Amino acid sequence: MKGRKLLMIPGPIEFEPKVLQALGAPTDSHVAPSFIETFGNSLELMRTVWQSPTGQPFIMAGSGTLAMDMAVVNLIEPNDNVLIISTGYFGERYADICKRYGANVTILTTDVGNIVSLNTIEKELSTKNYKLLTMTHVDTSTGVLVDPEPIAKLGTKYNTLTVLDGVCSVAGEEINQDYWKIDVVLTASQKAIGVPPGLALLMISEKAMGVFKNRKTPVQNYYADFTHWLPIMKAYESRNPSYFGTPPVNLIAALEVSLQHIVSEGIETRFLRHKKIATAFREAMLALGFKLLPVHKNISANTLTAVYYPEKVDGATFLKHVGNNDVILAGGLLHSHKTQYFRIGHMGSVNNNDILATIGAIESSLIACNYSFETGIGIKTALTILNN
Repeated sequence: MKGRKLLMIPGPIEFEPKVLQALGAPTDSHVAPSFIETFGNSLELMRTVWQSPTGQPFIMAGSGTLAMDMAVVNLIEPNDNVLIISTGYFGERYADICKRYGANVTILTTDVGNIVSLNTIEKELSTKNYKLLTMTHVDTSTGVLVDPEPIAKLGTKYNTLTVLDGVCSVAGEEINQDYWKIDVVLTASQKAIGVPPGLALLMISEKAMGVFKNRKTPVQNYYADFTHWLPIMKAYESRNPSYFGTPPVNLIAALEVSLQHIVSEGIETRFLRHKKIATAFREAMLALGFKLLPVHKNISANTLTAVYYPEKVDGATFLKHVGNNDVILAGGLLHSHKTQYFRIGHMGSVNNNDILATIGAIESSLIACNYSFETGIGIKTALTILNN
């Protein structure tokens, strides 16, 4: 890591060298045979990573917010009922997006750091006909992990489309889209997918595509309309050129490399690696006397950790000292708790050495902040888990 700091935030993350090489290669034509093959292969690889052989993949130039927007604007129409299951900042954002398109939005929330119970969700679904529900797999603002499978089962039971915001989870947390019967799983490139920012990625179920094709009103967003982009995806997957808007050629080249790397590692192996690293990091933080923002360890994400600052430790000073030790962490994002906690990303190409370096930087910062603890206990705790 000579010459730069280790980036341990919840995205952008550290990227594989071959991914960055693809990003920095001379730009190809978007209708060149080599790029057509790259685009088509990337779409096919997405089905493997999402575990959705029947899904329709979309690769878009844009951020995770575009993916969120695109997922619902194509499926809801004015006055449709939409249920938002929120565990933080991005659940609230989804409510704002759906309201913008004229949906009747109900949002279910809970205490900060907790999840909405299945009983609460089912009780609400039973009150009216909901067209669609959204859930955030891992809310980047809180580090809270939601189990999508039982919620998807409720969606099936009540004939409600399910949308999983997997921006901070796809390729890091377990997802089996077709088996769980989730209608939309979306993400962005800069997190566990392992590509620099700029791609919005979605996988749409056959059921959801049927709902889109039978809608009665035009899609209320020109750029995000499946009508424009579905023929493009179909063409490239068939290895034919097509055009609606110029694709981000280098980003898609980098995506192909990263997806190949993910598939080569093995999906289940990758899930287990993220879980082990996350467990080691969380236990290290607890050994140092920190308190996690999620109220239970079993609802803590494997892609990032949200941790409260210790009492009498100033957050800005703490993060500055961590930075002086060549590691970059993220501050709080949730408005109500913004200055009370910090966040650490540990996803994608992150390895054991990255985790140990981060814990070491945190321990050094605590010493500089005159925080009392057993020196080395965090690293020792993590090593015990990582070496098993």
